[in-house]
Amino acid sequence: MKAGREAGRGLARVRWLYLRGLGLIFCIAFASLLPQLSGLMGPQGLEPAAAWLEWARLELGPERYFRLPTLLWLTGAGEGGLWAVGLAGLACGVLVLVDVAPRWALIGAWACYLSLTSVGGVFLSYQWDVLLLEAAIVSVPLAPGRLRPSTSVPEPRLGPILLVRFLLFRLMFMSGVVKLASGDAVWRSLTALEFHYWTQPLPNPVAYFVWQLPAVLHRAGVAVMFVIELVAPFLLFGPRRVRLVAAGALIALQLGILGTGNYGFFNLLTIVLCLSALDDGVLARWRPFQRLSPVPAPVHRFQSQRTAGFWGFAVMYCVLALASDVQRVSRTPLPSPLSWALGETASLRSVNTYGLFAVMTTERKEIVLEGSADGQTWHEYLLRWRPGPVDEAPRFVAPHQPRLDWQMWFASLSRCVDNRWLIRLQEQLLKGDAVARGFFREDPFPETPPRFVRTRSFDYRFTDLSEWRSTGAYWKRSESGPYCPPLTLESGQLRRADLPAGR
Repeated sequence: MKAGREAGRGLARVRWLYLRGLGLIFCIAFASLLPQLSGLMGPQGLEPAAAWLEWARLELGPERYFRLPTLLWLTGAGEGGLWAVGLAGLACGVLVLVDVAPRWALIGAWACYLSLTSVGGVFLSYQWDVLLLEAAIVSVPLAPGRLRPSTSVPEPRLGPILLVRFLLFRLMFMSGVVKLASGDAVWRSLTALEFHYWTQPLPNPVAYFVWQLPAVLHRAGVAVMFVIELVAPFLLFGPRRVRLVAAGALIALQLGILGTGNYGFFNLLTIVLCLSALDDGVLARWRPFQRLSPVPAPVHRFQSQRTAGFWGFAVMYCVLALASDVQRVSRTPLPSPLSWALGETASLRSVNTYGLFAVMTTERKEIVLEGSADGQTWHEYLLRWRPGPVDEAPRFVAPHQPRLDWQMWFASLSRCVDNRWLIRLQEQLLKGDAVARGFFREDPFPETPPRFVRTRSFDYRFTDLSEWRSTGAYWKRSESGPYCPPLTLESGQLRRADLPAGR
């Protein structure tokens, strides 16, 4: 009986599983990003990393190393440098995964991912990118510092676990708060899920069929989501049974989102963070964890200094994190010292605020990119994962994140002039650039580049089941007008094309 109580209080197995999960997420993140580096950030990419470094060199001077922290200052921002940093990060993720020097490998993975996000522009500015960086930082005190931790795992102290749990609390609680604080009537009327499944960036096939459910179930789903996001985070710090119920509810919410949408590694990372709410009493029943034999934490000569260092870091982190959350919700100026501290640490992208879909989108715009050899007959460039032909079902792609496909969704919410990378993409297609052509399923102009390109905006919406049965179409769409003006090259320079009306 006593042994069972002790197992319920233990955290060694939880730490082991949590760090393996975090290492796996880093592996997924780098493996997904590596094939996209050339097209997004390479010398011929849509937002070349070299341009960021040159801008920082001219504008920031010596301060650039702190304001734009990246290992690319050492490796260069060419193809070789980008791949070197990406492969190094992947290797560090593997080391965390296989439990080799986990603390130092975790720091290495963080440094490599920060190096790419610092110069990744809009393509590496998603909430899960900064969440991964923040999770790594708060997990460093939890990771063993030895080269090869043995299967006899030293019992971790509660403080580092609580720090991870605090990040999970902020992530989930702020996700609920921002929806209410935005004043969005769609959230407050509980009708958000009647739009979400077909307006989200990359739906999957399950989303199509879930959307067909009665409206009352969608509204009940929103109500349950608010309860989970606004109540369960507080229960993470409650008694054991309450804490485990809260963790189960948060995991169930993430599984629901994972099952109906493609959000890269976000849901998996959040589930990994939820592991911090478990204890060894839960894991000890599973055979893979029975071989782990927790032992008392060793007493180090400088234990008091280490403890003081951890709590100093923890207090500083918690103060900055809460300040950033308060600033987002209240939108009132912070005291000068806090504002200065947040500004000075902003470049590290490791103290962030969260909250997806604060305002629910209620329509779906799709930007259709087309090319033409004569200005009369047009052929569509189809991205691999975005909705295109109406009879094609949405597809599964997570945990891989096709970042151009994702960014096209954000572009549809703004103007052409706000998305210079989209202008560059069209210019590259006019030049027949192989890297740009590689973003698409196939090149409609395999022999000679198009003479003209254009973008048109379409309204997309799911069909209902009767339409799907009769036509086989998952989508219905109607044109809403041009997005960018038609473009062409004149003497190698990008120009607006003068096409006859209706062309």
